[in-house]
Amino acid sequence: MTSRQRSAESNSLSPRRRTVVKAAAATAVLAAPLAAALPARAADEAPAFLHGVASGDPLPDGILLWTRVTPTAEAVPGSGLGPDTEVGWVVARDKAFTTVVAKGSVTATAASDHTVKADVRGLAPATDYWFRFSAGGTESPAARTRTAPASDAAVANLRFGVVSCANWEAGYFSAYRHLAARGDLDAWLHLGDYIYEYGTGEYGTRDTVVRQHAPAHEILTLADYRTRHGKYKTDPDLQALHTVAPVVAIWDDHEFANDAWSGGAENHTEGTEGAWSARQAAAKQAYFEWMPVRTAIAGTTYRRLRFGKLVDLSLLDLRSFRSQQVAVGNGSVDDPDRTITGRAQLDWLKAGLKSSDTTWRLVGNSVMISPFAIGSLSADLLRPLAELLGLPKEGLALNPDQWDGYTDDRRELLAHLRSNAIRNTVFLTGDIHMAWANDVPVDAGTYPLSASAATEFVVTSVTSDNLDDLLKVPQGTVTALVAPVIQVANRHVHWVDTDRHGYGVLDITADRAQMDYYVLSDKTKANATSSWARSYRTRTGTQKVERTYTPV
Repeated sequence: MTSRQRSAESNSLSPRRRTVVKAAAATAVLAAPLAAALPARAADEAPAFLHGVASGDPLPDGILLWTRVTPTAEAVPGSGLGPDTEVGWVVARDKAFTTVVAKGSVTATAASDHTVKADVRGLAPATDYWFRFSAGGTESPAARTRTAPASDAAVANLRFGVVSCANWEAGYFSAYRHLAARGDLDAWLHLGDYIYEYGTGEYGTRDTVVRQHAPAHEILTLADYRTRHGKYKTDPDLQALHTVAPVVAIWDDHEFANDAWSGGAENHTEGTEGAWSARQAAAKQAYFEWMPVRTAIAGTTYRRLRFGKLVDLSLLDLRSFRSQQVAVGNGSVDDPDRTITGRAQLDWLKAGLKSSDTTWRLVGNSVMISPFAIGSLSADLLRPLAELLGLPKEGLALNPDQWDGYTDDRRELLAHLRSNAIRNTVFLTGDIHMAWANDVPVDAGTYPLSASAATEFVVTSVTSDNLDDLLKVPQGTVTALVAPVIQVANRHVHWVDTDRHGYGVLDITADRAQMDYYVLSDKTKANATSSWARSYRTRTGTQKVERTYTPV
């Protein structure tokens, strides 16, 4: 951080116990006008913080703070308009900001879409802080964040929210609201598809656009991606979650375009829609502007965070370096020259897992690593499942966009875990719009006789269509028919819910890592309720998933 961004004050106070942030408090700070109010503002009014505030990537001594200031009415996201604006930031030990521990300023410019970040250091580990921004006499909402434990700290417990796949047009982000209301998260993980790139009505909404995104067309340019990110950041439930805990985010394909790979995407037509390299660069620039994420190795999202002696969290980028997906059934899925991670990232992951001295090794993983065979399904069930997975309608036992399409990388990684006796590796996954609890077998063909090298918890989508949406039937209808068939063909799968939307809460102690799965009553209702669905855990040293009958 530059000297202009930071003016840290000394802090000798000892870390205090975590503040439990009540849902009412989270709601109260969100009373600011949203972007829809922009046309009514006069050009000479004070700057406004219409897109909320956020924090991310917690370190033992620091946190990354984020906001977007709207200096004038015409300076909407993606416009390229608006004057340079000085934005102050302040961090305190209390919500009343009576004990300020750090403050500084940064300039918001049109070149960064008037987004700003402050990478604040010199903080105490495992400590709650409050922060806010100010510009031209206007203050942003106040928000709570939390630093990571010291690297050598003995940590008794950690709790993370886990989410993925939020399609604005398909429904409301109630999952975020319910996570925010808990008030007990150390951080929350977003495993990809924070935004979607499609034009209005072009992507799964049960044939009904619940609320229209902006811009209305498919996003291609830097201005487009900025506008779409800006629209998402006006959602009150998303803003609420960003104000109660830091986010740790990775991207998947829809932050770019469907089924993206290093040289293109299924949803990109080279030439007609411009060059892929330009679109990819625009998407990445907008992402790093609008997300409280530190730019990591090679300008990607793969990086590693540590939470005391309890958890190492390796975060993957499975889009920037991957080879193009192959046709289903094509034997080249086993080609050792094809990769989902890229050589450098795979070596980095292997080295980090081997050298880790923490009890648990978590891997933020955007697409499912567990092998998946469809099995024998009736045609009326196979077709929508194939559509969801991007498979041909005749259905073959492979999803080439997952690790199933890059089997040599998976084989090398799992063999590395086994040969080095690396225990307690848990993959945390999104993308597939279903909830899963899996062992990760070394050889799926002989499982359970063959060993399990790791476990995997997959969270369902926040709103993006799953099987009941595609078939337009009540929630739970398809799971009852499909889940038994999937489990017969995939003996390492302990549970799958193909129908419901929601989120996960991962609770970790030295003895076990437990995922509690929660589901929403109706994604199309702004006031949707949440209920606990199932819980699964991995006991230390087992590399196996087991059901547990109560949430933490």
